[in-house]
Amino acid sequence: MSGRVLVGVKRVIDYAVKIRVKPDNSCVVTDGVKHSMNPFCEIAVEEAVKMKEKKLIKEVVVVSCGPQQVMETIRTALAMGADRGIHVEVTGKDYENLGPLQVSKIMAALAKKEEALLVILGKQAIDDDCNQTGQMTAALLDWPQGTFASELSMEGDKIKVVREIDGGLETVKINTPAVITADLRLNTPRYATLPNIMKAKKKKIANVKPADLGVDITSRLEVLRVDEPAQREAGVKVETVDDLMARLKEAGRI
Repeated sequence: MSGRVLVGVKRVIDYAVKIRVKPDNSCVVTDGVKHSMNPFCEIAVEEAVKMKEKKLIKEVVVVSCGPQQVMETIRTALAMGADRGIHVEVTGKDYENLGPLQVSKIMAALAKKEEALLVILGKQAIDDDCNQTGQMTAALLDWPQGTFASELSMEGDKIKVVREIDGGLETVKINTPAVITADLRLNTPRYATLPNIMKAKKKKIANVKPADLGVDITSRLEVLRVDEPAQREAGVKVETVDDLMARLKEAGRI
């Protein structure tokens, strides 16, 4: 099978960074904070690159929406083995209000424009944990979807997807074109080597705006306030079961 795979990559605050809320409670602090590619997006890129290495597809195109800083995320994906990138430029308030619906509209428009065989996304981003973009993209395109994928295999013009669900694993077979969302166990992303990082600098990155794609990114949601979670109270050690029961009665738990 030959075709093109479109992979979404999101720039997020690095997983190792302690998140802080701004004093005005408008959002979290992002200035001067380390950012990196969303871990589930890394898994999506790895799976697409592996498919190309197996000659199942012909090209891997990565897409990221945001200001100029997302170019670094695109370059990382190119260093992992993607062929070219698309930077959808979104800045200012539009970027602050960019949500799954707006990104889904962009991904759907690009999937049609690029004549993609597959759209592969991370199942969720670690900043907002929405887990909505893949499903919305499939709905807008009216394509089959294989979400929470822990294993993929091509079978002719169909894809077999092993999905992680609450009760264990579910195996489905879907037609192409399709939308896939990558779960944690799908693969282990490779590290970009220095030679590939250098090669990535020469790969093409197109710059487009949502309006160029005919997409309206006006948000229907308004964030009223962002607060840090309440501090957890310290626990108390007790010596005996009787002490435990007494403590629980005092607290009104029993």
